[in-house]
Amino acid sequence: MSAVQFTSDEVAKAVGGHAVGPATRIDGASIDSRSVEAGQLFVPVVAERDGHDFIEAALASGAAAYLTQRDPLPETSAILVGDTGDALLDLGRAARALLPDRVVGITGSVGKTSTKDLLAAVLGTTYATAANERSFNNELGVPLTLLGAPAGTEAVVVEMGARGRSHITLLCDVARPTIGVVTVVEGAHLEHFGSLAGVATAKAELVEALPRAGTAVLNADDPLVAAMAERTVATVVTFGIESVTADVGADDVRLDDDLRPSFRLRSAWGDADVRLAARGRHQVVNALAAAAAGLGAGVALEAVADGLARATLSPHRMDLVRAASGARVLNDAYNANPTSMVAGLRALAAIDAERRVAVIGVMAELGADGEEAHADVAALARSLGIDVIAVAAPPYGDLATHVAGVPGAIDALGALGLGEHDAVLVKGSRVAALERVVEALVP
Repeated sequence: MSAVQFTSDEVAKAVGGHAVGPATRIDGASIDSRSVEAGQLFVPVVAERDGHDFIEAALASGAAAYLTQRDPLPETSAILVGDTGDALLDLGRAARALLPDRVVGITGSVGKTSTKDLLAAVLGTTYATAANERSFNNELGVPLTLLGAPAGTEAVVVEMGARGRSHITLLCDVARPTIGVVTVVEGAHLEHFGSLAGVATAKAELVEALPRAGTAVLNADDPLVAAMAERTVATVVTFGIESVTADVGADDVRLDDDLRPSFRLRSAWGDADVRLAARGRHQVVNALAAAAAGLGAGVALEAVADGLARATLSPHRMDLVRAASGARVLNDAYNANPTSMVAGLRALAAIDAERRVAVIGVMAELGADGEEAHADVAALARSLGIDVIAVAAPPYGDLATHVAGVPGAIDALGALGLGEHDAVLVKGSRVAALERVVEALVP
C-alpha cells in the first residue's frame, strides 16, 4: 500500500480532468501495462508508442482506473484529460502535498544514481525511506516515485536528470525538495547544453528551488558546483576529497582486492571509519555527498557510516563478477561519459590481473568535443596497459580493436582465451546495451 491514495474523483480534481465510469480507489500509478499492479492508476504515455493502445492490457492486469485522451472504454473507470503527461505531473504535485517535508533531490553530470542509492541507505537507517528505481529521473519517474512511496514514508530521495534548461525547475515544482545535492558538473550531454556553463546553469536550478529552511549539499572540489552556494537561500553543506575546508571529507582512502573503498570520514558532526560495499575509488566522493545530505537531514554519524556500509548500487554499476572462464568482469555497462569512463578504466587498472581488457562503447551526446574525448579515453587505456575493444565506436581510433557490435565483442573476447588471471571492464552509453556482453560472459 502506498502512502498516497486517491479516489478517481480526487484524481480528476487534481489533474483538471473529468472522471467517468464507476468511482474507485487508486493506490499508486504505472506507465507500463506489463508491470501494473492491482489498484494502480494506468497512465498511457504518448511517445514513440501510444500507451492508449495498452489500456485494455493494463485493466486485465488489475489497474483500477486510467487516464485517457481518447473516448473511454465502456463500463471502466477513467479520467479524461487533455494530456496524460501533464496530468501525471499534476498528480505528482498532489502526491507530494501528502508526503512528509523531507524530500531530497539529486542532480549532477556524474554519480546521480550511485549517490541516490547510497543516500537512500543512509536515510533508511533512521527514516522509512522511498527512492526512485534505477535512473528513473525524468518527468515520468519523479511523479511516479512520489505516487509510489509506501505507507509510512518519512523521507523520499529523487534523482533528477536534465535534457536542457528549465527541466530541473519543472521537476522541482513537482517534488518540492527540501534538500538538494549536486554531485559534479562535467562534459556529459553537451549536445543539449552547449557548454559546461550551460550544464552548471541547468543543474543549479535544483538549489535555486530550495526553501530558506532547506539544505544545499555541494561538491567543494568542483568550482562550478561550489559557486552554486551564491544561487541558493538554503543552508549550504559542502563535501569533497581535495578540499580541506569541506564540511564532509575523507582521509586515508584505500581499496581492497575487490575494489571496495575504506576511508576515515571527517565532518563537522565528528569522524567515523567507513567501508563501502560499492566498488571503485570514485564512489568515495558519492559516499561523501550521501553522508553530507544524511547528516544535514538529522541522521546520526554512526548511522551514516552503517548505511554507507550496507548500500548496494543499481544494476550494471561497478559490479565485479566472475566469468565462466574465471576472468573477473567489472560490469559498469549502464552508461558512460568521459568522467565515468576514466573512473572505470582506473578501477580496472586497480584489479590484480596479468591482462586487462576494456570492452567499451560510444560515449553519446558529447557534442563537438566527442571525437577528442574518445581519443583521450583510448590514450588513457594505453597508458594504463589496458587493451581496448571498441564496440561500434570508431572515434576511439587506432589505439583500439574495433568490432561492429556485441556479437563481435563476444567473439573478440573468446579469441583472447580469457582465464582467471585476466580482468575485463564492460562500459558504454545506454545506446550500446553492452550488458549483453556481460550476460554472455557470466553464467
